[in-house]
Amino acid sequence: MIQRVQSIFLFGVAACMITMLFFPIWNKLDSEKSELVELTALKFSHTKKDIETGEIAVITEGQTFYIAILAVLAAVVALYSISRYNDRLLQMKLGALNSLFMGGAMGLIVYHVYQAERLVAPTQQGNYLFAFYLGVSALLFNLLSNRFIRRDEKLVRSADRIR
Repeated sequence: MIQRVQSIFLFGVAACMITMLFFPIWNKLDSEKSELVELTALKFSHTKKDIETGEIAVITEGQTFYIAILAVLAAVVALYSISRYNDRLLQMKLGALNSLFMGGAMGLIVYHVYQAERLVAPTQQGNYLFAFYLGVSALLFNLLSNRFIRRDEKLVRSADRIR
């Protein structure tokens, strides 16, 4: 049923994980050397801007599509879980699987951030941006949805005992 509160939380998980694909996750700027390191769900880039000409030169670029794949898988599992409202045990298992996908994505993000920290100005800290907090929000929404699914299951079992 769409009107259950866990369905709203599961939709929040899907929305956060899909939105995460379109925003930068992390960046670090070295203003002295005009270098920028940026991490998104699809790529990692290290660029340098020439102050005189204004041209941007790519120093290093890498693909991080596996973060995007895990984010899309988490969104698909959350949307599938909404449609499985009759089978709460399956929903709980899907919630655990979803936590693994999101935890894997967040772990990969943290790994890439630690790798990128060394590239530009090692003494300065980078900035976690909007998409990083979307991943954290999705984990929180998933936790809340699992809690309400478990509560519904307990309510149904207690009602069965009364009969």
